[in-house]
Amino acid sequence: MNHDIKDSKLADEGKLRIEWANQSMPVLNQIRKRFEAELPLKGIKMAACLHVTTETASLMQTLQAGGADVYLCASNPLSTQDDVAASLVQHDNIPVFAIKGENNKIYYDHINAILDMKPHITMDDGADLVSILHSERTELIGGVQGGTEETTTGIIRLRSMATDGVLKYPIIAVNDAKTKHFFDNRYGTGQSTIDGIIRATNRLIAGTNFVICGYGWCGRGLATRARGMGASVIITEVDPLKALEAVMDGFRVMPIEEAAKIGDIFCTLTGNISVIRKEHFNLMKNGAIVANSGHFNVELDLKGLEEISTGKRTIRPFVEEYTLQNGRRVNVLGEGRLINLAAAEGHPSSVMDMSFANQALSAEYLVKRESPLKVGVYPVPEAIDANIAEVKLASMGICVDRLTEEQKKYLSSWDMGT
Repeated sequence: MNHDIKDSKLADEGKLRIEWANQSMPVLNQIRKRFEAELPLKGIKMAACLHVTTETASLMQTLQAGGADVYLCASNPLSTQDDVAASLVQHDNIPVFAIKGENNKIYYDHINAILDMKPHITMDDGADLVSILHSERTELIGGVQGGTEETTTGIIRLRSMATDGVLKYPIIAVNDAKTKHFFDNRYGTGQSTIDGIIRATNRLIAGTNFVICGYGWCGRGLATRARGMGASVIITEVDPLKALEAVMDGFRVMPIEEAAKIGDIFCTLTGNISVIRKEHFNLMKNGAIVANSGHFNVELDLKGLEEISTGKRTIRPFVEEYTLQNGRRVNVLGEGRLINLAAAEGHPSSVMDMSFANQALSAEYLVKRESPLKVGVYPVPEAIDANIAEVKLASMGICVDRLTEEQKKYLSSWDMGT
């Protein structure tokens, strides 16, 4: 079996960690049992470009249980857990092409390696797989039935491709499922980002000015967690509605140019480019900490930071200290990449349970449709979203009310007033 991992000797350690994650993924486990009985993905080749974590391993095992031939590569050079990659290869016979810390050339070589398998379904986190397929491997597009996308950044790219008329097959926007972004983006990113920053720095959050760039669902989650740990949270935004919401939620809102002067810890979560630029780095306090929890490291203008720096050193794992021309020092975490995966373990498995349940069921939906979807970016079907929420609640031992027939009639009528 062709693969490229760091060390196969790590497999047993990875297997135990995957088993630990599985214990908190009841929805995906239920789907796996059904998939084993029904084999809805039999004969389907699936190319997955995702963060290679314990939770992703559970998804790969579920897809394999459904009959799919699964091929996996990393969606970020720093997010791979090498023991997990080894376990999937050694214990599950799943071809994995991922090594933590791989350079850009190897990163794209790995994407091309799974595309060499001529997939029928793509599963992406950031749309790099789809982008390469549409730009460099166009000969394979005819064999692709559809794909799924996990993250906000990827959806932005895919919708742009659809608008420009270059997208060639249908994509399910898993990120936009309510059981994904309401929970994964908010609770998962909120907790795991704080976890990554603390693991990298061992700094106290309480009493700091914690600057968060972007108040989408990820930013909301991080803001809540940072405030809960005693930080004074500052939000920067370009969207007036989101900025207004942040104010009403009790946070200070100001331009990044003003926040740069007073922030102790900065974190970008926008999905955009050059959110913190060299003019902002120049304004920062001595010892400021800068991280990113958006999908790509382009949110930080690291090239600009290099231009205004006289030196750089790795002062501790995942912390690069830049000495600026003005004599101040700025600390960038995890090379500006996803700090929750670069320095920590990513989202807790209990929240990824719902996200990856959406992935598995969306793949099944694409395969089992009687008529293929037209080219475009589609939402996860509401029935799938609702079913995942119901199963998750049941796994937690929580019951909810049901509408009575009278209530159903009232909600569907126009003539039953007060």
